[in-house]
Amino acid sequence: MYRALYRVWRPQRFDEIVGQQMITQTLKNAIMTHQTSHAYLFTGPRGTGKTSAAKIFAKAINCHHLVDGEPCNECDTCKAITNGQLNDVIEIDAASNNGVEEIRDIRDKAKYAPTEADYKVYIIDEVHMLSTGAFNALLKTLEEPPANVIFILATTEPHKIPLTIISRTQRFDFRRITAKDSYDRMVYILNQKDVTYDEKALRVIAQAAEGGMRDALSILDQVISFGDNTVTLDDALMVTGSVTKKLIADYVEEVTNHVTKPALETMREILQEGKDANRFIEDLISYMRDVLLYQQAPEMVDSVAMGEDDKRFEDFAKGIDAEVLYQMIKTLNDIQQQMRFTTHPDVYLEVLTVKLAQLDGQSAQPAATAAVNPGDPTVQKLASQVEQLQSELKTLKSQGGAPKANRVKQTPKNGPAVRKVNVSQIYPILDSAKKNDLLKIRDVWGDLMNILSVTQRALMHVAQPVAASDDGLVVAFDYAFIYQKATDDQTLIDALSNGLDRLMGQSPKIVCVPKDQWPQIRKDYLATHQPGGQAAKPAPKAEPVVDQAKHMFGDLVEVKPD
Repeated sequence: MYRALYRVWRPQRFDEIVGQQMITQTLKNAIMTHQTSHAYLFTGPRGTGKTSAAKIFAKAINCHHLVDGEPCNECDTCKAITNGQLNDVIEIDAASNNGVEEIRDIRDKAKYAPTEADYKVYIIDEVHMLSTGAFNALLKTLEEPPANVIFILATTEPHKIPLTIISRTQRFDFRRITAKDSYDRMVYILNQKDVTYDEKALRVIAQAAEGGMRDALSILDQVISFGDNTVTLDDALMVTGSVTKKLIADYVEEVTNHVTKPALETMREILQEGKDANRFIEDLISYMRDVLLYQQAPEMVDSVAMGEDDKRFEDFAKGIDAEVLYQMIKTLNDIQQQMRFTTHPDVYLEVLTVKLAQLDGQSAQPAATAAVNPGDPTVQKLASQVEQLQSELKTLKSQGGAPKANRVKQTPKNGPAVRKVNVSQIYPILDSAKKNDLLKIRDVWGDLMNILSVTQRALMHVAQPVAASDDGLVVAFDYAFIYQKATDDQTLIDALSNGLDRLMGQSPKIVCVPKDQWPQIRKDYLATHQPGGQAAKPAPKAEPVVDQAKHMFGDLVEVKPD
């Protein structure tokens, strides 16, 4: 039975994992020095080697014939783990086993010693799918791990995992695999399989995989099947839905030359060939990006990005203003967002084509200045007038200066009204504010931001705590309009308060303030209050007679109250 490429060529050694050298080296060193942890968290995009690394780690930790931290893959233990037949290495899909009972079952069985291997290894994939109760059950096991038991948690969405779980694991973030690493791996596999291939086709596949090695091999598998055991550029473009560089160049030149009809015809030709609309947008953005890079650093753009006609690409890059490219990329991004939920992408592409063709990125050029002829009578007349004005100016200065021109009082432009800060809510917090309370808030501020939603986190990105007491917190915002938005957002205020209650065990009252007004508010408070929250006593009223007497007789004057 035929097996997919990504299954046949799944890494069996740390050195075979593509693009994660830092992680694999760290794991090998930990195994060789016997400094392994009881729990690991592997995070990263799909197809980057998380589960493969977990299985290799399980083999290496149980292999008795290690070579530089790598499993031998020859002993019975290694073979059993590779084939999924070792009872002491348990792989669990949290998406379908996300209940409390499943995790309790793991916790109960983890108490027993391994039967065949040295370590019992639990690999929990997509761990973020566990329920809250399941996480709580798992937490107990991670707090008091049994001997000879290792947990490896893998996820693509680490932000959904409770901080209490993350803090009890060693976290490794798997990064996206570069197109070059994907290309090199595919070249190696095809050479081993003795399959004829076009290098440009492999680069198209690597680009379409978007950083996932498994995706790259899946696409390669389709191209091989489609092309009868050969890999050609046309087949790769057909399978991935990508567009040839020539068609992209035609389209871009037509819209930048403001010829809408030919651009629409090119776009329809692309769609009639069965190309994917979203892929077409991504290819356009990549092409614009390559042009921008070529304008700044030509050596960073390879021949594949330029297409078959390098001269055409170079001429286009030299002849277009970067500002036009910025506008085009922005328009492409906007249309791409709008196309996410539509069933008629061709309509959006037609609108896109018209918009791009109507963009005018030509910056206004300064008017050319005519050459000045000193012998011109007009120039001589102007020069004499300038000399006369300079002479009059000197005369005015010698007579005490020119009369001051009446300054026109400028009326400030009407801007959006900024809500006045309610100092009556801030002063009570300042009355009992302590530096230690503020430091405690700042220590958990990062964790508090992680608890918030993406939208709330975006608002709080420009905010920071500036004063705190046991029951109150003042948060300053860099921008007045965001301060107003945050003040009106009761859901955000509640989320902040609940988050602090969860992290610190206290739920302070939160007051917002614009950052530019905060120094003045503090100054006013200090001027009217003494430490401890008491109002400052007003300065004694000056008496002119007493002052005059002190001036005449000095210390002999004694002032007595009435």
